[in-house]
Amino acid sequence: MMRIMLLFLCCLMAYGQTSQDWIQLFNGKNLDGWDVKIRGHEWNENYANTFRVENGVLKVSYDGYQDFGNRFGHLYSKQKFSHYILVVEYRFTGEQAPGGPAWAIRNSGAMLHSQAAADIGKDQDFPASIEAQFLGGNGTADRTTLNLCTPGTHVEMHGKLVTRHCVNSTSATYHGEQWVRAELVVLGARSFEHKIDERTVLKYEKPQYGGGNVSGLKAPLPAEGTPLGEGHIAMQSESHPVEFRKVELLNLKGCMDPKASNFKKWYVEPDNSQCKR
Repeated sequence: MMRIMLLFLCCLMAYGQTSQDWIQLFNGKNLDGWDVKIRGHEWNENYANTFRVENGVLKVSYDGYQDFGNRFGHLYSKQKFSHYILVVEYRFTGEQAPGGPAWAIRNSGAMLHSQAAADIGKDQDFPASIEAQFLGGNGTADRTTLNLCTPGTHVEMHGKLVTRHCVNSTSATYHGEQWVRAELVVLGARSFEHKIDERTVLKYEKPQYGGGNVSGLKAPLPAEGTPLGEGHIAMQSESHPVEFRKVELLNLKGCMDPKASNFKKWYVEPDNSQCKR
């Protein structure tokens, strides 16, 4: 079944989707459709204008910080999703904020199946989620991007539970301030696929709650091993300036009744409550 579904996804362009079928999570103008949560600050307090839009680009900036002070932040989509293809075009710029941790140099990411911003504790550092980690090269050494990190979660690979926090992809290294296009294929609680330059660099299955690497929770997470099949999308601020010029999503869940007016051939998960006659 999974092999058939992946083949189906590879053939999406043959099913008549257009640019209008993609949801522009970032509209190129403002932060409409998003909520801000920065550690140590209240929900939707955009400390020091960390998240901003300039010249059609979503920027994570630290020019208003005297010290980073572990103010890990995220920009959360108001809407949640379960089955989708997410495309993010990003690049790292400038220098890390003063006081940022060494591991966070040229480090950002997209948190998938994330908690909502309103559910994040005031002093919580990261949302429970599946992180597609974005890393930039340092100009010399190899450093893969589109890695996996798992705050408050676990996944399976090849039928075995993976409990280590981060797993590297097989991507190339992207040095400098070049734009990088990341593509993430997310199928609910079944599987995830990370792609870059039209090449798969990481795959895993069965996302679920478990493990640590999250502090300051407002409320306990679901029991360890509980499947994680949907959630919000959150873009990170981890102390290094980063820009996003595209954050767009193709929904793969919806009306699968061919007689309905809003039937789409590329849907892989039914939600026939949305069908229109």
